[in-house]
Amino acid sequence: MAKECNSTSCTKEDCAGCSQAKKPQSFQVAANEFSQVKKVIGVISGKGGVGKSFVTASLANMMAAKGYQVGIMDADITGPSIPKMYGIKGTAKASDDGIYPMMAQNGIKVMSINLLLPTEETPVIWRGPVLANTVKQFWTDVIWGDLDYLFVDMPPGTGDVPLTAFQSLPIDGVVIVSSPQDLVRMIVKKAYNMADMMHVPVLGLVENYSYVKCPDCGKEIKIFGESHIEEIAQEIQVPILGKMPIDMELARKADCGAFHEIQNLYIEKAYEVMPK
Repeated sequence: MAKECNSTSCTKEDCAGCSQAKKPQSFQVAANEFSQVKKVIGVISGKGGVGKSFVTASLANMMAAKGYQVGIMDADITGPSIPKMYGIKGTAKASDDGIYPMMAQNGIKVMSINLLLPTEETPVIWRGPVLANTVKQFWTDVIWGDLDYLFVDMPPGTGDVPLTAFQSLPIDGVVIVSSPQDLVRMIVKKAYNMADMMHVPVLGLVENYSYVKCPDCGKEIKIFGESHIEEIAQEIQVPILGKMPIDMELARKADCGAFHEIQNLYIEKAYEVMPK
């Protein structure tokens, strides 16, 4: 039978099975009352410039094409790119109940700081606490409605904003995005270890910039060197969800705001690990 606390002089051993012992503090915040989001998936990287937003949008397109209701939270507050990729312009509407996300042409709901600024070129020059609080507001103040999946495009690294996202949102799993350089081994492990410390499962790895295919002979040219993703995946015991080449057609669609037309076949394996 568990021992009950009746004194402030209890030892650690005394409190081990105590029914009155304090539970670990939760920092999760409640979603907007008009939001019903079933699964939240984070897309993270240990460094910038590896195509995290590209992978986020690709995952969202994949799940939307399979008939799921999907949203994207662009939590990379100082480097938002999701609205531009989908050709979404204008200002998000608000009411007394909250802020409404804007809709891409394939039905994906999107919320980004760029949809709340005067222009998409307006810089966000805010300190860490303000950035982190904005991410929380994208959860508490945005009316997401009924979603099967909300993909969160997190900023790179392991600082204030990713930490706030991990602690404040009910994240069901994360996908880590990397590139082929050997330096990335250390970067991927930082991202993996952060997720592990936050008790969030890592669903798998996606390698971007794996190669470029010669348009004349079809030969794969590994301009960033040999891939190390298999070794890294084996070390941390997570699956590889795909290796993405530098595909100029996909890049063109992103640049011209037509990413809703894309089905990224390089990461089809990701569907298998999505929590259902």
